[in-house]
Amino acid sequence: MIERRKTRTVKIGNIAIGGKNKIAVQSMLNVPASDVEGNVKQALELERAGCEIVRLTVPDAAAVKTLYAVKEAVKIPVVADIHFDYRCALESVAAGADKIRINPGNIGDDSKVKAVADACRLQGVPIRIGVNSGSLEKNILAKYGSPTPEALCESAFYHISLLEKFDFNDIVVSIKSSDVQRTVSAYRLLAQKCDYPLHLGVTEAGTHNMALIKSSIGIGALLLDGIGDTIRVSMTDNPVKEVKAGFDILKGAGIKTDCVRLVSCPTCGRTKIDLISLASQIESALENCEKPLTVAVMGCVVNGPGEAKEADIGVAGGDGCGVLFKRGEVLRKVNEDEIVSELLKEIDRM
Repeated sequence: MIERRKTRTVKIGNIAIGGKNKIAVQSMLNVPASDVEGNVKQALELERAGCEIVRLTVPDAAAVKTLYAVKEAVKIPVVADIHFDYRCALESVAAGADKIRINPGNIGDDSKVKAVADACRLQGVPIRIGVNSGSLEKNILAKYGSPTPEALCESAFYHISLLEKFDFNDIVVSIKSSDVQRTVSAYRLLAQKCDYPLHLGVTEAGTHNMALIKSSIGIGALLLDGIGDTIRVSMTDNPVKEVKAGFDILKGAGIKTDCVRLVSCPTCGRTKIDLISLASQIESALENCEKPLTVAVMGCVVNGPGEAKEADIGVAGGDGCGVLFKRGEVLRKVNEDEIVSELLKEIDRM
């Protein structure tokens, strides 16, 4: 059992994060901010894919129209990503943004920071501070010589202090690098020094395969430490794939349990069935199953039920056939073309 880090609770629209709340999976729209219709379409696709929080960039006042349209179209919380113009933050709050992502040190003097903090407080909108290794303040970078974990933490606490100065503490923090080890070390350090909820991610992680590997290592290591309240798998790809990857990481870490856990053997010379295709078919068929079952897909009858005896149910391939088994006990033999359908029937009964 993973012992979650104790944090304060932050409400983002209709969901709560931190505390004992579940870890939320989020993603970001990558359609040009001026394309209202395209952003709405992609936001709806992400919502259908299970995305629990969606973020979009608001680089100028015109993009607030896009934010408003997305907010009207989806039921999940919508986050406005602001960089330098505090007025975009104010207009985003007015347009109904459920959270603002902004670094207070980037938007100007105290009066501007106070204006954003006051507007967010009035509407109950939290602020996420997002520190990246590629955008550290010059003085902090000069002090440490490189974006070390300590440098990233100092930057985060600098931005946090600017909000706390105006009695604003409805805060979420992220502290990312494209380097996995640096990211993990930075989050571990930050987790020891504050009780704000943390948004996890490895930034600029690359295209699909490498992004999945780097994110699984980085996010997964932190989740197993009990660190993390929201996650985003950053990919140079369709953001729908980010959402799937995020949930897969939660499944793989044993945190998401309202789903099927598929175990399958890597095949060997004893395999006399197309196990690769079979496992893929079963995985696809059970993708949306919310039963907390372990389903095994094994390559041979000799070892299958024994090696996978802890599985709730499974199948072991034979020569043109398969054996269905439940918790190590053989149920019956079925023809190869009936394996998937018969397995699904058994799962439906469970």
